[in-house]
Amino acid sequence: MSSKKLAVDAELEKIQHATFNYFLHETNPVNGLVIDKTAADWPASIAATGLALAAYPVAVERGFMSRAAAVERTLATLRFFWNSPQGPEPDATGYQGFYYHFLDMQTGRRAWQCELSTVDSAFLLAGALTAGIYFDADTADEHEIRTLADALYRRADWQWAQDGGATVTHGWKPESGFLKYRWEGYDEALLLYMLGLGSPTHPLPESSYAARTSTYRWEHCYGQDYLYAGPLFTHQLSHVWIDFRGIQDAFMRSKGIDYFVNSRRATYAHQQYAIENPLKFAGYGRHYWGLTASDGPGPDTIKVNGIERQFFDYVGRGVPYGPDDGTIAPWAVVASLPFAPEIVLPTIDHLIQQVELTESDPYGFKATFNQTRPEISGNPFGWVSPWHYGLNKGPIILMIENYRTGLLWRLMRNCPYIASGLRRAGFTGGWL
Repeated sequence: MSSKKLAVDAELEKIQHATFNYFLHETNPVNGLVIDKTAADWPASIAATGLALAAYPVAVERGFMSRAAAVERTLATLRFFWNSPQGPEPDATGYQGFYYHFLDMQTGRRAWQCELSTVDSAFLLAGALTAGIYFDADTADEHEIRTLADALYRRADWQWAQDGGATVTHGWKPESGFLKYRWEGYDEALLLYMLGLGSPTHPLPESSYAARTSTYRWEHCYGQDYLYAGPLFTHQLSHVWIDFRGIQDAFMRSKGIDYFVNSRRATYAHQQYAIENPLKFAGYGRHYWGLTASDGPGPDTIKVNGIERQFFDYVGRGVPYGPDDGTIAPWAVVASLPFAPEIVLPTIDHLIQQVELTESDPYGFKATFNQTRPEISGNPFGWVSPWHYGLNKGPIILMIENYRTGLLWRLMRNCPYIASGLRRAGFTGGWL
């Protein structure tokens, strides 16, 4: 192995290790729930918890955690979700096999009167299935992991989540019923449909996937022809678990590419947008890009160098239609590593060298920063998010691992439910 490759590998492992500390220290070991954000009295996020379940196998393989400790943490999580209250009561943990987006870190009950989230439940269930495949030893504990993961997945009633429509709803609230929005167009719910279609108990009809793809938008942006979605994370999260290289559904067959190549094109469009920098934000360029759903310095409108700038807080920043306020998310760059290493690696390097993001922080990269927003603290990089988010941490660990060894992809190729869902959605070719 060349010394350059060794150096890159060491750097990536260092990032993985620092990032994994979030799951090590920001989790309630009693119930396995992972805090959504490192702010006081904040609730757990079920998506972050699902990402943690997928990250424990990586931690074992990399020596960040012993197998015994990972088994203990995984079992605590799966037991909690299996035994927690499921029902229409407003303070339950879930209903119909799905779970509330945010849960109290201690009690595990619904927090903030939030919605029962179908997509966040999908990330949680994907994490559980990952654990069920990885922990394959003939021991009582690992056998229980496999049993619980399977039971949790089989309990989700995907047909109920359609609420009589063709596509899947975003979620449900006990106070007001189903949310009016549905998973249509191209977004992070690709994984949700594969899990829903693959269910042996309450499967989505094949027509639901056709209804979703009929709402796709193919666009030409910044030199790339691709299936459009604005924020970078929408091109990444389903790919954490599913290896889309060489497999195609009817839509991608008609375009002559696959979803992996599509994400590669989206990554290039994001970089090119930053290079051209139409809104003239500070710092944007070849090694400074990555717009996604993320924290930000707003809400605020101030004059910067004579230009009135509007800054947002947590929004889905995207290319090319915005919103964009000059906020960059390092995690969104790292999570594109498998798609375009030739532009991602130099950008990671730049973020580490120039912005010194990983040295001073126990959890690696900060969530976001904004060089356009002047910072009272005098930080030369402008505004830096004071928080870390579990949803950002998982894709860093998991996509670096997919780039290095393909571990998650390899595990999930052995998941019969995923394979069945892909086939029912019309995917053919490649490893299928």
